[in-house]
Order: sequence, then C-alpha cells, then structure tokens
Amino acid sequence: MEKRIEKAVSLFKEGYNCSQSVVAAYADLYGFTEEQALKMSASFGGGIGRMRQTCGAACGLFMLAGLETGCTDGKDREGKEANYKVVQGLAEEFKKRNGSLICAELLGLAKNAPTPATPEARTAEYYKKRPCVKMVEEAARIFAEYLENKEQE
Repeated sequence: MEKRIEKAVSLFKEGYNCSQSVVAAYADLYGFTEEQALKMSASFGGGIGRMRQTCGAACGLFMLAGLETGCTDGKDREGKEANYKVVQGLAEEFKKRNGSLICAELLGLAKNAPTPATPEARTAEYYKKRPCVKMVEEAARIFAEYLENKEQE
C-alpha cells in the first residue's frame, strides 16, 4: 500500500488537485481508469471547487469509502448506515491527525478570505506554504490502513 500513498503524493506534485491525487492512486482497485478517477474527483480540489470547505484530500478519502462500502439500493438503510459509519470513522481519523476537515482552517486562512476560482501556480513557494502534500499523504495512508484493517477482520 505504500506505493499507492507515494503515487498520491506524486500525482499532487505533478499538478493534480488533492482529491484527484487520492482517488486516482486507488482507482484501479475499483475498475476505474486513472482518467476516469481524475475526472470524477476533479471538482473536489481546494476544499470543493476551491471554496475552501471540506478538504479535497478528505473528499477523495470519502469517495474511496463510497467505492468500498457504498450501497446501490436506495432503500438499503442498513447499507447506508454502514457506509456513513465508515466515513465518520475516516473523518475522525483525518481530523485527529490534521486538526480539521476544513480546507481554510488547514491552510490557516482568515474567515471569509476571498476564494477566486483560479488555482495558484505550483511553485516551490506554493509547496512551502501549503500543507496540501501532507493532507494528500495522510488521506491516502488512512485509506490504506482502513483496507489493511478490513482485510484482517
């Protein structure tokens, strides 16, 4: 699983957003191509559309949880409950390791800071001032640990 974590970090450093990086690192486990994974997770970067809400890496983690445990029957209340429990557990672990699920808080941005849609250029300075690589790595690691624990049950 370490290779998947490394792949997520590498994808982020190639310019993909945090959510794309996490989801694409595991896409093949669920029958998705990397391109499909990149497209379906594209809108969740920057705290969902760069609105600085829920961290995109965490959103990617939750998308993977849906692929792993999501139900496909709208009336399956037990299946929904089981998935929500998994997501809540993953969210709690992400918050414990990183302090928050909220992108703006993780970035140390002031409340109501402007959030233009234009992404910042990925420069050395960008990587120095942002914890995003760490968030991507943590989200990918939390999912790897979840899968490993699930296998052992």
